[in-house]
Amino acid sequence: MTLSARSLFQWIRPASALSQEGPFERGKAAYESGQYLEALKLWKLAAEAGEAEANYRIGMLYAKGEGVVRNVPDAAIWFERAAQSGNIEAQFQLGMIFLYGSNAVLGPYRHETWYQSSAARLGDGASNVQDLIFPHGTSVAKNVDAAFRWMSAAAEGGKAEAQTILGNMYSEGQGCTKDFQPALRWYRAAAEQNCAPAEFALGDVYYQGRGVPVDLEQAAIWYRKAADQDHVRAEVALAFMNLKGAGMPEAPAEAARLFQNAAKHDDAIALYNVGLLRLNGKGIAKDLDLAETALRKAARKDYLPAIQALAEFYSHGAGAEPDLREAATWYEKAAERGDVQAQFFMGRFYATGTGVSPNIRQAAKWFERAAENGHATAAFNIAIFYLNGSGVERNAEAAIKWFERASEGGISAAQVQLGRLYSIGNGVPRDQKLAGEWLSKAAVGGDPDAKTAYALFLLHHDGSADRRAEVQSLLTEAAEAGYAPAAFQLGALHIGKFGGISNVQGAIPWFTRAAKAGHVEAEYTLALLYSDPNSGVSDAQAAASWMATAARSGNAAAQFQLAVMYCTGNGVVQDVAQGLNWYEVAAQQGHTVAQYNLAVMLGRGQGREADPKKAAEWLQKAAEQGMAEAQIALGDALMSGAGVAQDKDMAAHWYQQAARQNNEGAVRRLKAIGLTLVDTER
Repeated sequence: MTLSARSLFQWIRPASALSQEGPFERGKAAYESGQYLEALKLWKLAAEAGEAEANYRIGMLYAKGEGVVRNVPDAAIWFERAAQSGNIEAQFQLGMIFLYGSNAVLGPYRHETWYQSSAARLGDGASNVQDLIFPHGTSVAKNVDAAFRWMSAAAEGGKAEAQTILGNMYSEGQGCTKDFQPALRWYRAAAEQNCAPAEFALGDVYYQGRGVPVDLEQAAIWYRKAADQDHVRAEVALAFMNLKGAGMPEAPAEAARLFQNAAKHDDAIALYNVGLLRLNGKGIAKDLDLAETALRKAARKDYLPAIQALAEFYSHGAGAEPDLREAATWYEKAAERGDVQAQFFMGRFYATGTGVSPNIRQAAKWFERAAENGHATAAFNIAIFYLNGSGVERNAEAAIKWFERASEGGISAAQVQLGRLYSIGNGVPRDQKLAGEWLSKAAVGGDPDAKTAYALFLLHHDGSADRRAEVQSLLTEAAEAGYAPAAFQLGALHIGKFGGISNVQGAIPWFTRAAKAGHVEAEYTLALLYSDPNSGVSDAQAAASWMATAARSGNAAAQFQLAVMYCTGNGVVQDVAQGLNWYEVAAQQGHTVAQYNLAVMLGRGQGREADPKKAAEWLQKAAEQGMAEAQIALGDALMSGAGVAQDKDMAAHWYQQAARQNNEGAVRRLKAIGLTLVDTER
């Protein structure tokens, strides 16, 4: 058995010496040797004899759960007995209990586990057992008036910690009228005893000017006194002052040192700032690995700025390759903690599959969360989701609501959408007046798309001369701002698409501007204008060039026309193989005539080796789109077995389809096989 020094001393002391000690001293000896129940028994004897400190000591046994079941109300009973007898420590502990409730003394004291186990064993009788074990209850309600009274007594008795807390209570008006002057007096009294929390509080007083003029130099003096005693919050405060040059010259290195000292205590703010300084190499050696470690530690403490910084760190790479999966993880944590921008980012991430698997429902959820928190672009996005039924059930009313929210946030595209919805009556009653108001409002904001949308609205709803002048002005402003659709519409206006005299010469510059900006329809329109011998601008070379550009941009009509040009040698060197290739490209986009022409050329072996099977496949695609010529040709192929298995019944079916379009060739073929349209319909 190992004995403490005190216990060993007791063993070698004469029995007469031990017998001369009172129960309080014997209780102290028992406590120091770990005999808590013996200490409790002896201190109760001492308390009965009027020893105030014995009451305090018994209170601490209940507060710590030493030799007894831990219970704050029982501790408070004993503390109050000691406090009423003038024991300063008991007054302080009692003040803490009433100020903070049952979590005040030496940490939280909870009985849930005991409750659960007793309830499981005893059922309905558990509460009776609890009453027996905790006759004074299991919690103490906060009482700031009582807290103020007892904390004042302890402060008057000279306890520095009580003086500091009493200063806080005066500063915040807890249990008293808010008054900075007595707060300042109590802080000073505690600071004279080198109490670090009081020194820190004085730093705050001078930094914030609470009851005194703001004095950053004095604030720094007091923060430094507390920081020299390893007061973490003081170290952080002084670090910020050094970093910003507040009340002193800027000193990044000293700021870094102080932040690092505070970070040793795992302070989240200090860890976060160490991470930032390490990222930038400010006042400390730049080290991305150490920066990441510090930010991660702070983020794991649920410190939102650190979570945000870590998300940015992984998103941008910070000198290394971005890690979008890790970025998404931290952005989602920030989003869950209410960070609006992170919620918007998570909406985009789930919508695009950036760092996460694509999930349109999750995208909708995060966009709506961000929208609810005032993010205008997110409001626009969730409005589109509701309008299209993407990730949410289609709901035009909800779409209108979010478009209006986005509009309030200055998103002109939302105003344009509202104008269009009211114009066509989608989800709302059709209202051209309201549609015009929304589009006009969007146009006033200066957005080129909005100006173009409003101009087109005016063209379709008010063709007056005054309005046409306004339309031209709006489109010109948008086009001059580089908006290709506006330049295209100006070209269309000049060629008389919306009425008026056609002016192809005036249209060409606008179509060209739009085409050079990649506007596919403008590219194709230029090709047609240059191809038309009656346009006044006929130019075979320019026509071929723009047709090829539009074809490469994916315009199926241009691809078809380019195929015709190569097959006929019109404007280009004749090249049947090249023509066949362009027919195929257009056919793959669903161009019916291109499908038919491709089938004919493949069947004849024009441009490449004949392929009757492939020809039949393309004939069927064109036939299914209702082209009578393709239906007849497919019927012929089925009748003869060219490229497909012979099937006279199916051939008759396709002849019938063409005959219904009054195609004489189909009618003749039906007669040739002994059928009429009436027969085939039976």
